[in-house]
Amino acid sequence: MIKLKFSVSLLAIASMFFFNISCKSKNQDSLKKNDIENKKPNIVIIYLDDLGYGDLSSYGATELETPNIDALAKGGIKFTNGYASSATCTPSRYAMLTGMYPWKNKNAKILTGDAPLLIDTQQQTLPKLLYKAGYETAIIGKWHLGLGNGFVNWNETVKPGPNEVGFDESYILAATQDRVPTVYIENGNVVNLDKNDPIEVNYKKNFEGQPTAKSNPEMVTMKWHHGHNNSIVNGIPRIGYMKGGEAAKWTDTDMADHFLKKAQTYVKTHKEKPFFLYYAMQQPHVPRTPHPRFVGTSGMGPRGDVILEADWCIGEFVKTLEEEGILENTLIVFSSDNGPVLNDGYYDDAVEKLGKHDPKGGLRGGKYSLFEAGTRVPFITYWKNHIKPNVSDAIVCQMDLLASLGNLVDIKETTTDSQELLSTLLGQDKKGRDHLIIEANSKTALRSGDWMMIPPYKGKSINKKVGTETGSTPEYKLYNVKKDMGQQNNLADENPEKLREMIQLFKKLKK
Repeated sequence: MIKLKFSVSLLAIASMFFFNISCKSKNQDSLKKNDIENKKPNIVIIYLDDLGYGDLSSYGATELETPNIDALAKGGIKFTNGYASSATCTPSRYAMLTGMYPWKNKNAKILTGDAPLLIDTQQQTLPKLLYKAGYETAIIGKWHLGLGNGFVNWNETVKPGPNEVGFDESYILAATQDRVPTVYIENGNVVNLDKNDPIEVNYKKNFEGQPTAKSNPEMVTMKWHHGHNNSIVNGIPRIGYMKGGEAAKWTDTDMADHFLKKAQTYVKTHKEKPFFLYYAMQQPHVPRTPHPRFVGTSGMGPRGDVILEADWCIGEFVKTLEEEGILENTLIVFSSDNGPVLNDGYYDDAVEKLGKHDPKGGLRGGKYSLFEAGTRVPFITYWKNHIKPNVSDAIVCQMDLLASLGNLVDIKETTTDSQELLSTLLGQDKKGRDHLIIEANSKTALRSGDWMMIPPYKGKSINKKVGTETGSTPEYKLYNVKKDMGQQNNLADENPEKLREMIQLFKKLKK
């Protein structure tokens, strides 16, 4: 009898012990689940430069295969009516980061490499908003939003710049790959600068004795077509004049790998806290300089090659997110700053080797144009196991990321032109913008529902240098872009009531 009581007591103690362990385990599982649910997602914007609506196989390209970007489209939301705010780079980048229409800022146009900072340091920005929500913030890649206050001493810390408008860390090229200074800048300081070989930059006149594409054409390895005939770096003629800084100059063919490595390192060293990374790639902007391992891979010359290079880089970057165990907690937004252009200043076979490829994807126009191909670009949102894969026809704009991501991190933003469309970006709602004003070279047009209206403008109807229709003609143009995405049928005369409605709405929105 005593033995039985002892056995029962042991059994009771054991049961209580295992019950406590079980409860503790369940509580830990519950806590882990809550931690996952409450953890803020990392946010990555992957932004390409001059990539067209039809440059990806996921958007209908048949002559190029872009499997890594396609994987984002297949696993996320592929938007068919996704827009940059402008048909040129600086205004689009300004709009995306500030949530403001670029045409409201008269200085929001393509900037020189020595232009002052375009964003006011007191202005609301996406990185500032996310920083307020506890995010670490960084930009890696192309900036092109100006630096300094109008005069830049490249041999000292350059500011204000990205770090003064919300980015904790910045590793950038100042403007574009075809503009001087041809150096990387990390947190305001030129990388690898030798103070005994100071950098000088001038966009109006050359420095005495410095070779240019005009004075020394024998030094050029990439022939210029228009506008790119100033200082020569790595055999490539650039826009603007530069002297000194030899040890700091980048190697063009290594640029994609260089930025990729920086982005991967950032992810690996910041994965313990929520981060916002603006990964601004330079492809397929001119000069197109693929790494040797990508040369000839597309059969379309350098432009096709650098698109394949960019796709590979994105695949490697996403692989890093996965290897570091944070892919499922990272929202990726993929897009381009404006539509495509073939000859944008250099002879590089982009026109001659185009073949059957249509960078515009059936749209009309391209970079610099008010027609659809100027601003309608690939736009993808991807968040593994959070976004249900789908295709959306909703009208969305990069400018709307500020308010939408603000909602994601529980910060309301109502002082900008950014529209809150988080549920649409996450695929939970089919409704996007009702109206959007697009811009090209300080001229504007209206997209409203299925309709696009382009007002009459003076100026050349074709940009002969690049061979793109600008959209500037003396008459009003009205298109139903759902039925006529190529904008071949001007319905302004046929549908005067709709035209009148669009004009009135346009004037109201512009006010």
